[in-house]
Amino acid sequence: MKFFNNRFSTNQFTFLIALFYVAIFNIPLFKLVRQGIAQQGDVNYLFVASLPFFLLFSLSIIFSLFSIKWILKPFFMVLTLLSSTLFFAALEYGVVFDYGMIENTLQTNSSEAFTYLNLDSVVAVIVTGLLPALLIYRMNITHKPFFNELLYKLAFILVMALGIGLIGMLYYQHYVTFGRNNDKIKRYIVPIYAVGSLAKYINSNYLQTPLVYKRQGIDAKNISAGTNQKPNLLVLVVGETARSMNYAYYGYHRATNAHTQPFDIIAFQDMVSCGTATAVSLPCMFSSMDRQSYKAREAQAQDTVLDVLSYAGIKVNWLDNDSGCKGVCDRVEYLKVDMSADNPFCDGHYCYDEVLLAELDKHLGLPVSQDSLIVLHIMGSHGPTYYLRYPDAHRTFIPDCQRSDIQNCSDAELINTYDNTILYSDYILAQVIERLKETQHKVDSALLYVSDHGESLGERGLYLHGTPYAFAPKEQISVPLLAWFSADFAADNQLNIDCLTQFATQGGFSHDNLFSSLLGLMNVTTSLYLPALDLFSSCRVDIDKNSLSATN
Repeated sequence: MKFFNNRFSTNQFTFLIALFYVAIFNIPLFKLVRQGIAQQGDVNYLFVASLPFFLLFSLSIIFSLFSIKWILKPFFMVLTLLSSTLFFAALEYGVVFDYGMIENTLQTNSSEAFTYLNLDSVVAVIVTGLLPALLIYRMNITHKPFFNELLYKLAFILVMALGIGLIGMLYYQHYVTFGRNNDKIKRYIVPIYAVGSLAKYINSNYLQTPLVYKRQGIDAKNISAGTNQKPNLLVLVVGETARSMNYAYYGYHRATNAHTQPFDIIAFQDMVSCGTATAVSLPCMFSSMDRQSYKAREAQAQDTVLDVLSYAGIKVNWLDNDSGCKGVCDRVEYLKVDMSADNPFCDGHYCYDEVLLAELDKHLGLPVSQDSLIVLHIMGSHGPTYYLRYPDAHRTFIPDCQRSDIQNCSDAELINTYDNTILYSDYILAQVIERLKETQHKVDSALLYVSDHGESLGERGLYLHGTPYAFAPKEQISVPLLAWFSADFAADNQLNIDCLTQFATQGGFSHDNLFSSLLGLMNVTTSLYLPALDLFSSCRVDIDKNSLSATN
């Protein structure tokens, strides 16, 4: 091809690659720009026309710093492949790769990652990533002697900087005002924001000196140990990607909670998550820090509520059918479902959540001599392959979306598929409750269910989750919190169920409540316990509300 016979200087290459990134990879950015402009009253169209040039000049300067003879081709080939993935995620799902999303992505297992593969994603990466990378590899790029190359590069940077300066002189106030009113737009600049977030993640997790591990709650004591006729058993089901607006308990028009309806379920209204991705929400909800003060690095270097419960003599088990506990359960008994095992609920890549019921049966069949907490981490409504989360026998709402490129399904099909996952999770909860009722002769049992975060299903052009919290829609942060108590558990632990049912309707709850609520339910005293955050504190009778926080 004649193109490959042409010689390109490093400056020409830099400008061309920057132009490609502006014209292709930043299409999602300009879609948001268009939305922002549409919301303005007066529009200066010359300012609008300057936006792609401003980005082009800026990327040209940044890219010129990496247009060095020995690294130019491998660097931009890798960057283009990465940017192709970022582009597809932003264009099709509205996903932004900030720090939290990068953390979640790097902690995703291979089985989960493969669910995002589909024809659209493969074609997009080939066309916008692989082919351009091969083109870069084949390009004939000439490099001048070192000092000449340096002078030409400095001249190129100066010209680009003059272009930016000229635009700034003419439209500075427009940029300031538009940027202030549309702050989230900067997160869609490919590849700048994602690369910066990746660098921040690497620095925080691999380059900084590890924090000294902090033990906390070692003063914890179980004040109910030996006082009740039977040990307490709490099963905590941690849901995945379940949003509350698709639950009948929260006013949804469909019977997505038909399986648990016969039980006296308490639904805590207006419950919000700590994050919009599992890697953030899961450690945060089990941490003593609230969402505002939560820092992942500090959370990884200190005890969780599971550790505190263990210090109090509570037996803690974590049974996992999802992507792991993200460090939360590192110091308690842990079981990850073997997806490759010969099991009717597994296909070698994933398992239906029913696989956890057999593991729960094993624990319930053991002699119980101490208060216990069993955590079931379910796959729940994990997308985009929602249709793989429930067996055919639970395919209630049809037609459903039997594909992973969910943006190509109709709205009705997508909602049907997602609702099937909610209904199937409800079936799992009902099965757990039935098992707990069968063990009432030997334990006082209770169940809590809470999801880690919600999900977008095409609302406002967004799919999946992971939107930065400051801009996250309610679909991604509104989550269910459900509770069930056996009569003996309520009686022996002084819980007024009528009071609690009424209290749950008040709303205003969040993942911040989980830490103290678990301590309170298990009657654990510690200086870490905060009565104001314990959802059950105000409805406990014949108990000193402050006794649980005594330092002893």
